[in-house]
Amino acid sequence: MYSTVLATALTGLAIVNAQSPSISPAQVPKNAAGAPLPVPGVTGKLGNADIVDDNLAGVTYTAFLPNSTTSNIRGFIAGTSNANGTGVNFAFQISGLPNPSLGPFMYHIHDQPVPANGNCTATLAHQDPYVRGEVPPCDPVHPETCQTGDLAGKHGNITSDPFSAAYLDLYLSTHQGPASFFGNRSIVIHTSNATRLTCANFTLTTGNSSSPSNGTTSGNGTVTGSNPVPSPFTGGAAVTFVSAGAIVAGLAAFLL
Repeated sequence: MYSTVLATALTGLAIVNAQSPSISPAQVPKNAAGAPLPVPGVTGKLGNADIVDDNLAGVTYTAFLPNSTTSNIRGFIAGTSNANGTGVNFAFQISGLPNPSLGPFMYHIHDQPVPANGNCTATLAHQDPYVRGEVPPCDPVHPETCQTGDLAGKHGNITSDPFSAAYLDLYLSTHQGPASFFGNRSIVIHTSNATRLTCANFTLTTGNSSSPSNGTTSGNGTVTGSNPVPSPFTGGAAVTFVSAGAIVAGLAAFLL
């Protein structure tokens, strides 16, 4: 009986490992300039992103780029929950970008907020709850396979100065709790080689008293206050793999 249990556990561990993307950076196709190209069908270790359909209407989180003395970049990005609860409507405006030769410029939601010292590196990697990674690049034809925070990959890079864009993203949440929630994270602007130019935190700017927030409610029903700081995301698939391995090791030790 014990040998059957161990064999079953080993089989389950093999299945978890097999679900990880099989493509390596060296296998990613490149264009004539050597830039990596999207690979259709590549998804996260935890599968494709789910469409968010439970957002409360009228909730907006906005990130205002700082008025820095070391950068001319100014702008904002605002995400408002769709009226029917499905997805988030984004409005993005930016100007003052550096030399166009550093582009195309990209922007992403990053996993952690910007600390008080303004260090954009501290925002860590892109919001990526499905553990997809940045390579190969996002395929905008299949946005569900992209990192949830890869706004430029799903909706297009910054292609002019000034630049503005508006679009609906189906895979982000204004509801605190799920990993698709972006309200306690940050926006980061990059050059084409991933150098971080500027960054800003999302903060709650509109929403009613029933909005899922840790803020307080003012007399007009508007929620004010700060968002909880997210814990660094370590990757659910990796945790699952380690846990499964620990189970198998424990079973093996028990049998011995």
